[in-house]
Amino acid sequence: MPTLPKGVRHFPLYLSPQQQASLIDEIRQVVQEAPLFVPAMPRTGKEMSVRMTNCGELGWVTDKERGYRYQPTHPLTGAPWPPIPETLLDIWRDVAGHDKPPQACLVNFYDEKARMGLHQDRDESDFSAPVVSVSLGDDCRFRVGTTERGGPTASLRLASGDVLVLGGQSRLAFHGVDRIYPQSSTLLKNGGRINLTLRRVTA
Repeated sequence: MPTLPKGVRHFPLYLSPQQQASLIDEIRQVVQEAPLFVPAMPRTGKEMSVRMTNCGELGWVTDKERGYRYQPTHPLTGAPWPPIPETLLDIWRDVAGHDKPPQACLVNFYDEKARMGLHQDRDESDFSAPVVSVSLGDDCRFRVGTTERGGPTASLRLASGDVLVLGGQSRLAFHGVDRIYPQSSTLLKNGGRINLTLRRVTA
């Protein structure tokens, strides 16, 4: 097990296989109401390799014209985001150590070729609450560093059912996904990885 930066907490296999399957059913309901879409980078309009959607009172989106932001409606349907499943709220209450609930849950779907470059989660106006991440499906190699771009990094393999918390000194740590390990899980019939990221947006 690598030595993780201070403020990063890893809970391996936090969810049992049965809990994972139940949560997947809940996420499928979210996707029915708020379909996955392909986000684009600000200015360049380059499409990301993940597909995403959200649940909660706010959702994180990005496009060429307006860039990174939170908004209360789906960018394609214009409908409000569906509520965050109670299962995820229970996880937040258990591991976040914060007295206010999450306002946004970003749902990222990675196929076997998808990646996520090193980045900071800093589009929120309040950094006192942690970022809580739940992994479902195929394993990934997750990389996390310091709050300085180009600083040293540590890598760990995240499996289905794992929970990871970025808080305290690591709330603004650079982090990303280097690769997906295909067929490492049977949770999703067609493979791939779903990452659920819970965040508070405002103070």
